[in-house]
Amino acid sequence: MTTPDNQDILIHTEAAVTTITINRIDKKNSFTAVMYSALADALDNASRDAAVHVLVIQGHETIFSAGNDIRDFLDVPPDHADAPVFHFMRAISTFPKPIIASVCGPAVGIGTTMLMHCDLIYAGDNAAFSMPFVNLGICPEAGSSLLVPQLMGHQRAAEALLLGEPFMAETALELGLINRIVPPSEANVLAQRQAQKLAAKPLTSLIETKRLMKKGNAALVAERIEEEGASFGRMLSAPAAREAFSAFMEKRKPDFSKV
Repeated sequence: MTTPDNQDILIHTEAAVTTITINRIDKKNSFTAVMYSALADALDNASRDAAVHVLVIQGHETIFSAGNDIRDFLDVPPDHADAPVFHFMRAISTFPKPIIASVCGPAVGIGTTMLMHCDLIYAGDNAAFSMPFVNLGICPEAGSSLLVPQLMGHQRAAEALLLGEPFMAETALELGLINRIVPPSEANVLAQRQAQKLAAKPLTSLIETKRLMKKGNAALVAERIEEEGASFGRMLSAPAAREAFSAFMEKRKPDFSKV
């Protein structure tokens, strides 16, 4: 089945696997507040549904997500704890069942940070990951200021988060962010094949194993998401972010010399 009210996010459940497809290809799968709400609802529903054992998140073979839709982001800023994007972050970071992601093409901003909460990640050889928050005058989100240094070590995390430059699938594999690199046309197929393997296993064992693996970090992640969100909301109205977003909309290079 697919969601009838929002074709930008497609949800299909079959054989104990719920698949979420980011389907706004004409806008590079950039996220709007409505899409975040749909994602959060899908995660909440799959979490509660005992018939669902595994969740798959996928995009198109040419694009995973360009991050936030800047126009929508400016029109509906996430300046409070109950904003749809924060609901999504809480839902994905606490999701009790295995999450598999299939990533091809660019994965920008939250397109990369959301992967920190996935359990298995398969990438096309065209995947490019980036977290350019500093370049937009804001700060990391989705717990990434905690999870990225844990994954990469401080120096590599500083390169990714302070410079905000993209890194390709080969580097992501070396860092341990992804499990395997395949041709883009095969990534979604592989994710589904792995999901079917997991779906055949006992749900209680899957949930308990994931809980134990994440137990040491769970409270820290929740606390960091909240702290990042407070900083993020405050920085949105600061001069650096206003200049960055104005420059983006005006298709020019930002000038931070006076902020």
